[in-house]
Amino acid sequence: MATTNRWFWVWVTLALFFRLVLMCFSENLNLGSRPEIATPLTSLRRLAEGYWLKQSSMSPYTGSMYHGSPLLLSILGPLTVQRIEGKPSHLICSSIFVIADFITAMLIRATGQKLQLAYSQSLKSLNLVRLVETPRIVSAGDVAALLYLWNPLTIVTCVGFSTSPIENLMVVLSLYGACSRLAPLAAFGWVIATHLSLYPAILIIPVVLLLGYGSDAPPKKLSLLRNSSTSGSNLSNQSHNQCSEVIFSWKPIVHFILWASIWSLYVLALCSIFLKPYGLREMFKKTHGFILTVEDLSPNIGVLWYFFAEVFDFFRSFFLMVFHVNIIFMVLPLAIRLNHRPCFLAFVYIAISSMLKSYPSVGDSALYLGLLGLFINELADMHFSFFLFCGYVGVSLLSPVMHNLWIWRGTGNANFYFATAIAYACLQIILVVESVSAMLNHDRMLRKQVTLQTCNG
Repeated sequence: MATTNRWFWVWVTLALFFRLVLMCFSENLNLGSRPEIATPLTSLRRLAEGYWLKQSSMSPYTGSMYHGSPLLLSILGPLTVQRIEGKPSHLICSSIFVIADFITAMLIRATGQKLQLAYSQSLKSLNLVRLVETPRIVSAGDVAALLYLWNPLTIVTCVGFSTSPIENLMVVLSLYGACSRLAPLAAFGWVIATHLSLYPAILIIPVVLLLGYGSDAPPKKLSLLRNSSTSGSNLSNQSHNQCSEVIFSWKPIVHFILWASIWSLYVLALCSIFLKPYGLREMFKKTHGFILTVEDLSPNIGVLWYFFAEVFDFFRSFFLMVFHVNIIFMVLPLAIRLNHRPCFLAFVYIAISSMLKSYPSVGDSALYLGLLGLFINELADMHFSFFLFCGYVGVSLLSPVMHNLWIWRGTGNANFYFATAIAYACLQIILVVESVSAMLNHDRMLRKQVTLQTCNG
């Protein structure tokens, strides 16, 4: 165990050092201008423009450049100011993004440890000890943390000075706080993540389930099935214990709502002070309103920009509603089917929103691919894993090539680049479908094991 931990920290150190080395060549790499990395909401260059407008006694939302949070503007804005010799001061800024990635990885690791401990206890309560002790079981938290740190998509997002690492940190902080049943921490992460990107608002369902029921566990009907095979006295005791586990605890939910309200008011107050005298109405119009109306149709790795560039203006409002409501339609059915695995449900929600959001980036994929490592034991038999791996590699290589052929060389057109966006969306659909299918198959396997023990007993 000591050797494993030592190697884990070695790989973590190398990942952070690798980021710092690449950031020394950030001006040559010019990743901050890539549409796959920087979006109108996460671009540091747009943030610098907004800060310049603010310093010039104008609203940072003047024009159509900046559409991010005033809080990010007040924190990162001073770091974008030019030096006297004309070179941007990226040292502190790059350190912030590296630290954000490190903290996110550590929170993912801690969340994985809590999930694995809770899951092992659940299997032991079902008398499935041999599944816990099998050699195939690996430390999901360590794997997920390293998967997040060494994911090329995470690295280019960090080196490209995108604000996505900060958004990812807030999302993971919310999930970690919910897994630990720390309502103030969960509420803080959820409020800030929603404020920065809007789409994490749907994570309130898995957060509430985590606070109310606890960490991911096998379906509760397996415990009832297990109890049905016991003797009378044991049945009474085990049923009593099981009931105490099944009961939904409302106390942490009330605390979460209270703290979420407090953090929301605090964030709005800070934004109001920073934007004075322009007010919050302009902020909501230029941030969340900008996300919902898809005003900027510059190319990205999503599918909405091309669609709304081609659709007639008469149908624009209708299709805006269709695309946004499409995410909401998936929330309730998935919550009903996966309510016993709220962390995995959060992963599915993040993957779906990353696929259908207005301005996606590879930073969104870096987050859900890192969270996917938390379920490496349950998803060990997932189909098309190699195909998905090759697909993500292929899209990552083809996307900049097609963009170059279209924009710079003039030998291609928008369909070249949009084809990679379609392929990317298809890969994400396959990933979501196959991961959910593999998780449900894992639950069915546990049910068969419990039924077999019941018959033999």
